[in-house]
Amino acid sequence: MLESELLKSTSSWPFVEIRKLLKDRDAIIRKKNKIIFQTGYGPSGLPHIGTFGEVSRTSMMINALNHIKKIETELITFSDDMDGLRKVPENIPNDKILHDNIGKPLTDIPDPFKKFKSFGEHNNKMLIDFLKKFNFNFTFKSSTQNYKNGTFNNSIIRVLEKFDDIMNIILPTLRSERRKTYCPFLPICPETGKVLEIPVIEMNKKNNTLVFDNNGKKIKTEILNGKCKLQWKVDWAMRWFAFDVDFEMYGKDLIESAIISSKICKVMGKQPPNGFAYELFLDEKGEKISKSKGNGITIEQWLRYASPESLSLYMYQNPKRAKKLYPDVVPKAVDEYLSLIEKYEKQKENEKLLNPVWHIHKGSPPNEKIVMPFSMLLNIVGSSNAKNKEVLWKFLKKFHSELDPKNHKILDELTNYAINYFADEVEPKKKYKKPNDSEKKALKNLISILKQVSQDTQAEEIQTKIYTAGKENGYSKNLRDWFKLIYQVCFGEENGPRMGFFISFFGVKETIDLMEKKLKI
Repeated sequence: MLESELLKSTSSWPFVEIRKLLKDRDAIIRKKNKIIFQTGYGPSGLPHIGTFGEVSRTSMMINALNHIKKIETELITFSDDMDGLRKVPENIPNDKILHDNIGKPLTDIPDPFKKFKSFGEHNNKMLIDFLKKFNFNFTFKSSTQNYKNGTFNNSIIRVLEKFDDIMNIILPTLRSERRKTYCPFLPICPETGKVLEIPVIEMNKKNNTLVFDNNGKKIKTEILNGKCKLQWKVDWAMRWFAFDVDFEMYGKDLIESAIISSKICKVMGKQPPNGFAYELFLDEKGEKISKSKGNGITIEQWLRYASPESLSLYMYQNPKRAKKLYPDVVPKAVDEYLSLIEKYEKQKENEKLLNPVWHIHKGSPPNEKIVMPFSMLLNIVGSSNAKNKEVLWKFLKKFHSELDPKNHKILDELTNYAINYFADEVEPKKKYKKPNDSEKKALKNLISILKQVSQDTQAEEIQTKIYTAGKENGYSKNLRDWFKLIYQVCFGEENGPRMGFFISFFGVKETIDLMEKKLKI
């Protein structure tokens, strides 16, 4: 059990945010004896890495809370599946179905995958399966269901009651033309089934009906039971009000929306939830990641190249700082994860709370000796030409018979990831350097030194001999260029693992053979 003073003082961000939440909403939380967290999902497309980030980070906060206070919690994952389809996503089969149903609620559009009743239902199922795969504890809620079954009715009536106050909040944020037609209520057209964004001309608060102007044609409709839905910012506020939400995080691009929704929630009569604005992901050029652009990396790609834990680490680190998200960041994330696992057991309690793996594994990270970094395993995959896990393991056990998959589960998982990453991201980009005469001479000198090294020589001693060879061959002022030369010639890359460690594992003779092959000696 962690000491309470330690929990009160640690600077790890999940604890910081939870302490702030408990302080800000003390009276509210004590009254209902429950804390409700919410994340949102727009099901016009399939679940993506940002969805994982929100649920993962919020779950880390709930874990921190469980160590501070024994209280009931609920994590709502809300799907905006009643939104009208604005554009057809890419890479969807039978996309004519979607083109023919632009403007209709996602749950009223036939499923182009032909597996479910609607496109919205299909994507909701993908989300649920996606989150269950990571063992997240959540309650799924559908916008369509909550509108149609009357769950939102009282909250919608409240919006109508506070119509003027809400308009006073919204209208100053709109352009002049938009102000003339704006209405918080969006009717579902009885003829086309589309979500209409049209002005209201009559309002009857007693019987909860509105009359809209649909291009000169009047549409009279009730606002309850799914006959209308609310505009985005009002809908967000209404949802907070209806579910009594205490906390929700969102991307930096939604800060202004959150401010407006918070004002609306206050007008409706409740304190808006605490928020947490996280920075957005950037591609390798520093541009915002977009699904339509296809820049960055998908969650499917990450999980092909690395473990869910490495992705959780990436999400944990610096959530309020913009980070690049593309395939090249994966090996670094994996190696950071392995390094943090290795450090954990030797750390003091206060240090453990600052170690991301405590949060990733809910206070119980695996206790396993880390055999090698991922970057080194990638080089071994390339050097051994292993195309599958079984071949790679035969190679690993050839030099280190004590290694086996059962006792080295982390390494075992890494083997598949390394093979996949090497095949997709490393091998196609390899550019082997053809050394000039002086460079070839230096490398031949290194080979001659290595021939005097026994297989059981320690990694650090081998590293020292490599340094010496570099200094003796004109690299004394810039040893980085010396190692860069070795990496470029041997691995076709500018960077690589610590060479002494690599050689001690890969084998002295095998390294000599590799270098001689590259130099065509």
